Formats: sequence, structure tokens, C-alpha cells
Amino acid sequence: MTIPNMITIMRLLLVPAVVLAMLSARWDWAFAGFLVAGVSDGVDGFVARRYRQFSRLGAYLDPMADKLLLVSVFVVMGYAGELPLWLVVTMVSRDALIVCAVLLSSVMAHPVEMKPLFVSKVNTAVQIALAALALGELAFSTHLDPLRPALILLSGVLTVASAAAYLVAWLRHMSGYGEGSTTGD
Repeated sequence: MTIPNMITIMRLLLVPAVVLAMLSARWDWAFAGFLVAGVSDGVDGFVARRYRQFSRLGAYLDPMADKLLLVSVFVVMGYAGELPLWLVVTMVSRDALIVCAVLLSSVMAHPVEMKPLFVSKVNTAVQIALAALALGELAFSTHLDPLRPALILLSGVLTVASAAAYLVAWLRHMSGYGEGSTTGD
């Protein structure tokens, strides 16, 4: 097993610890765990590039670890009333839509290549900033108004834009497939 994969597995194991800290209102520990996960994500990427330690497993595990942590933090923050439920539902729905589209494409033997779109990368960056800010505010008993409301709004807009962009790309990919077309594309 490569070093980046071991670091990624450590990030996966951090998720329940961060969630438990949040549910126990130990925001300081949750914030620290979130930061450790973020730093370790950068480290495993650096090690993989620097020492050419790429693996197929890592290509799947790395984004899965990132998404699991981010979705978990958003869901618990929504449950705790620290993020609006409409944002949490929008985020989770977008991710479910993408997973369902990929699975359906594979089942129909017309798999779609998953490449992150620019809007999705920006969306993820804003979501990470929002999660870090909200956890930091709770950990240090501070409020950085109007930053959190602005990030909430921006995250919502980007999440919807990202979902729409992926849906359009997927529909283009699947257009005509299974609708009487003999070519499959």
C-alpha cells in the first residue's frame, strides 16, 4: 500500500471522530480534526506527485474521503442548527444526483468519465471554507459576520450551478443512448 493511500485511510478514519466531536459539542476537537484532514489531504497529494505514488485505489479513495468528511460536517452542522437545512439538503441532493447518474450510466453500459468541472471545484472550495469558518467560529466562540451568511448563499448558488452543469453534461453523454439508437451515442 502506498503512503498516500495510508494517509487517505487515516482521513477516512478521522470522519467518525470529527462527527462524534461535533455531536458532543466539542467544536475545538472537531475543528482540529477538520484541519488535520485538510492538511493530510495536501500531504498525500504532494507525496503522490513528488514520489509518483499514484494508484487506482487512491484515485477513488481520495475524493471519497474528502466528500465523506464534507458531507458529514454539513449534515451535523445542519442538525445542530449551525447551517440552514436547505443548504444541507441541496448539497446532499447534488451529490446523490451525481452518484445516481454515474451508476445508471455504468448499469446501461455507457459509463461516463468523471472529471471535476470548474464550477464544481469552486463549489468545493467554498464549501470547505464555509465548514472551516463555521467550525472555527464555534471552536473559538467568535462570529465573523457577515462572512458566514455570504458563504452560505454563495455555496447554495454554486451547488445548484454545479448540479445543473453535471446534469447537462450527463444528459449530453447519454442523449440517444437506449432511445432506439443503434450506435449508443
